[in-house]
Amino acid sequence: MPELGAIQASAVALLSFVTAQRLAELVYARRNEARLRARGAVEHAPEHYWLIVALHAAWLIGLWLTSADKPVHPVWLLIFILLQVLRLWVLATLKERWTTRIIVLREAPLVSGGPYRFIRHPNYAIVAAEIFVLPMVFGLYAYAIAFSLFNAVVLGIRIRAENQALHIAPSSPA
Repeated sequence: MPELGAIQASAVALLSFVTAQRLAELVYARRNEARLRARGAVEHAPEHYWLIVALHAAWLIGLWLTSADKPVHPVWLLIFILLQVLRLWVLATLKERWTTRIIVLREAPLVSGGPYRFIRHPNYAIVAAEIFVLPMVFGLYAYAIAFSLFNAVVLGIRIRAENQALHIAPSSPA
């Protein structure tokens, strides 16, 4: 059995990675938002954005508070790593169009390459999986289920708003 120091180091390293990743993505998203707005893009449905921020902040803060001393389950960790590869695929596909807000550039065609060939909202599918899988890395079943349910409600609002916003955009492949 690994000693608590090694267990804690693994958990803290993983949580540090996820925290740094999320913060870097916010910086990347803000830069992309500014570029898109400079090209005439418009934000849609900003009124629910605070729900997304609150959910993700509570999820991550809660993981820090409950998981720093928990062992890391290798199978769930492997699944989480796979999700990170998929996340990078989405980011690489959307490039400068990836944001955390619904920002639509009217003259730009919808992206239909990469993972968008298979499902309409791959980023949301990946995020939903991450919200479940990361707590499972630490054996937090109830936490994974509870936040997944909250996320499903928020994503229902978000996807409906995004589909309405994208309905006004061209639908030819990018």
